[in-house]
Amino acid sequence: MYSGSARIRIAELLPWLVAAAVYFLAPTYLPLGGYVMIMILFALSLDLIVGYGGIVTLGHSAYFGLGAYTAGIFAVRVHGDPLLGLLAAALAAALFGAITGAVILRTRALTLLMLTLAITSIVYEVASSVWASPLTGGSDGLHSVPVQPVLGLFKFDMFGKTAYLYCLVVLAVCWWIVRTVVHSPFGAALVGSRENPARMEAIGAPVYRRRLVAYTLSCGLAGVAGATLTHTTAFAGLSTLGFEISGEVLVMLVLGGVGRLYGAFLGPMVYIVARDYLAKQTPEYWTMGIGVLLVLIVLFARGGMLGLADAFAKRYSRGKK
Repeated sequence: MYSGSARIRIAELLPWLVAAAVYFLAPTYLPLGGYVMIMILFALSLDLIVGYGGIVTLGHSAYFGLGAYTAGIFAVRVHGDPLLGLLAAALAAALFGAITGAVILRTRALTLLMLTLAITSIVYEVASSVWASPLTGGSDGLHSVPVQPVLGLFKFDMFGKTAYLYCLVVLAVCWWIVRTVVHSPFGAALVGSRENPARMEAIGAPVYRRRLVAYTLSCGLAGVAGATLTHTTAFAGLSTLGFEISGEVLVMLVLGGVGRLYGAFLGPMVYIVARDYLAKQTPEYWTMGIGVLLVLIVLFARGGMLGLADAFAKRYSRGKK
């Protein structure tokens, strides 16, 4: 099989085999598994701009939360079909991403970072404001969002089976889109713009336009992740717009490996499993454990856990020779 010009390798099937194994062998963990896949999609959308575009942001939750609220409002006010809700969320987040990206991408470094934080703060305040509460539910959020069966056939059940498969299919489609982009000439130009924007501009490459397209696509994918969370939990709340989730998804990406595509798969799994385990062992100090893990990764595995795995593989291959 091909995606763009890149052949899919056998190792790339591993995440999907793990997902299938969880569905059949660990049915009690399906709700957690669905949430992990949503965060993988969120991290994947962030990796497109941070890892490949070099656009560092701490405000990606604005688009994640916008997608979550759009899906909820669409289900309540228009139609409960989840696929239509996904489309509405993707369009809303992508449009907002294009508008905000057109402004913030004209800046660099700390200014860009501050603007992303400002956008998140504005969206959060709007969602929690009194005049928007009839739509957003204010500080209480949108409860009991009416979500119809997927394709009119598969109803979301209390055991999370349909939700798990729904998350898996949505993630697979979005992964295919991101992989195609990354392995295309556009993706190569995007990496070139990250490495040396001045040289890319000197050879006539439209750096700003390419970065804006990538940013818009990333925001649309983040909106899809937020909408998937709303559909599987029947709830949309202010937590999807907070700084905390923006910081969490960036930590997940760093743990897995920035700019590695599959770092977005590994990071959320490790982070969420470690968080749940540490929270059970030491509820007061679990954040310290996550912090120590992140420090170790930054100091000894600059490429994240995937980079560490590559280093071991190279050392092993040299040892065999």
